[in-house]
Amino acid sequence: MKEIPEDEGLRLTTVPPVSVFAADGEFFCVDDTCTHETYSLAEGWVENCVVECSLHLAKFSLRTGEVLSAPASAPVAVHPVSVIGDDIFVALPNSYLVKENE
Repeated sequence: MKEIPEDEGLRLTTVPPVSVFAADGEFFCVDDTCTHETYSLAEGWVENCVVECSLHLAKFSLRTGEVLSAPASAPVAVHPVSVIGDDIFVALPNSYLVKENE
């Protein structure tokens, strides 16, 4: 868990990509690609459980995936996260592919 500092995200090597964020003492996982443009949300800014895309400043709730500000109009998918000891587990749909570490 030390790999994800508070108010930051870590992009995982899945298809499609997802990112795990640490915010407000919790962990959240959302699809990594901004729905406005194909840009990584892990590169964005996090505050109060909201991630802001650093390309065009669209904002998404890390709790619900809801769009909180334009230019994005579609939400991002949210995935359940559980923490066991020092490990973070993300439940992804069967349609997502997990790639080996690159």
